[in-house]
Amino acid sequence: MEPVRRLFNGSLGTQLFVLQMVMVLLAVGATALVWVQHTRRQLDDQYQQRALAIAESVAGLPEVREAFRRPKPELLLQPIAMSVMAATRADYVVIANRDQIRYAHPNETLIGQKLSTDGSEVLASGQSWRGTETGTLGRSVRGKAPIIGADGQVIGLTSVGVLEDTVAEQLGAALPPLLYTVLAVLVAGALISALISRRVRRQTFGLEPGEIAALLEQREGVLHGVKEGVLALDLSGKVTLVNDAARDLLGLDFDAVGRDLGDMPLSDRMRDVLVGDDPGEDKIVLHRDRVLVLNRTPISVRGQHRGWVVTLRDRTELVELARELDHASSTTEALRAQAHEFANRMHTVVGLLELDEHEAAVRFITQTTEAYSQFAAEIRAKVDDPTLAALLLAKSAEAAERGASLVITDDSRVDGEGLGDPRDAVLVVGNLVANALDALEGTGGIVEVSVRTDGDGLHVRVRDSGPGITPDLVEEVFREGFTTKAANSGPRGLGLALTRQTCLRRGGWVRVHNADGAVFTALLPPYGTAPVAVSVGKAPS
Repeated sequence: MEPVRRLFNGSLGTQLFVLQMVMVLLAVGATALVWVQHTRRQLDDQYQQRALAIAESVAGLPEVREAFRRPKPELLLQPIAMSVMAATRADYVVIANRDQIRYAHPNETLIGQKLSTDGSEVLASGQSWRGTETGTLGRSVRGKAPIIGADGQVIGLTSVGVLEDTVAEQLGAALPPLLYTVLAVLVAGALISALISRRVRRQTFGLEPGEIAALLEQREGVLHGVKEGVLALDLSGKVTLVNDAARDLLGLDFDAVGRDLGDMPLSDRMRDVLVGDDPGEDKIVLHRDRVLVLNRTPISVRGQHRGWVVTLRDRTELVELARELDHASSTTEALRAQAHEFANRMHTVVGLLELDEHEAAVRFITQTTEAYSQFAAEIRAKVDDPTLAALLLAKSAEAAERGASLVITDDSRVDGEGLGDPRDAVLVVGNLVANALDALEGTGGIVEVSVRTDGDGLHVRVRDSGPGITPDLVEEVFREGFTTKAANSGPRGLGLALTRQTCLRRGGWVRVHNADGAVFTALLPPYGTAPVAVSVGKAPS
């Protein structure tokens, strides 16, 4: 047992070679055994037929029938039997009467004695018989035929046989070709087994089963331990590997391995990036409530392209921080603009005082204060929520700083009940106004803002006096990662995409059309309802 144990503890190539050789030996041995048995049965059948044919020929000789009418038949039948034996190379030819007393036998001392095997069936039925029996000369294959007299009655029988040793000798003569064939098959099997073992070693890079198992465990540990999502695809687009992080980021509640991307609940944008229809690095995709960054890298093994691996990074918190920073920057910019405007006005007041124009200075201060207070009061009167009102006031100052004018329409009315989460309202309104100001960059103009609430939620309408949205880009402005500056409205990055995502998450919508400039309209329900599809290119009815 120790050599066997050592053998199966050897290298993978050695184990494969030995196992395959064992299989070859078993197959060849079983085939050879079946062949020998089949050949032996064929030889037995052939010799039985031959013995029966000789027996029937002897039984049909007229000399044999004539001898049975003589006083001593054995004197005539023994020479006939011996001559037949010499001519046919049979091991024995026996002739007996109806009482089964021998008249002819290779051993003359047995003449006159009863047959050692029963021939009553042949004598009674008058039918020939063939088979294998054991007699005085040993076990043999034999044939028995009845001898029919002139009156048609059975008067005796003939028995012709070939010893099994003779059959075995002929079988042995047929074995050398079989042995040569078996040897050739074993040599071929050994060569093929060696080639298979070598190929397996090459494909496994010479690693042993224990090392392969350790690598698999390490791979599983690494893949499912990293926080980044990893998704592997083959050439046909089927998932071959997905770790826990990727399953969580994509929201998969099933095992995606072996499934096609078309059968998975993914957005068109996500599917385009995964299959490579939208190539590039650090592709930004909005999936459910998350902002994901995807990178798609080809996989090559030994110089052959095998598929792709896609990494997914969750940048939701980073985007949230960037959004808060953007809001803070907007507020800072508004304060800077107000400070700059205040400084200009103070310089004007100082100049008037130096010119002793005291009344003009007082009048200028009064008018400026009243105008600002009136605008702030107008916004607070129309917008009940302080957060949204502060945003509009800051955007107004920013617009003035950039040479534009922000106008709040007369139909604007916002109360707290229909607003819902003010953070979502600030995101939607802030992004749409920022987009409108970008469209007027360097040209001046007007940004018209309408915000109102009713039973459906917050309705937002932002129109700029810019050149509008290029028709071929109308479908693209809400796509995440859209950064081209070909659109005069200048949508950048995630602003409009986040706006759409927020509206959809709340069960609303966002749309855009051209009417003396770009007009963005959005509905932000106070509570999440069934999401509706985004429609672009048409005005809301």
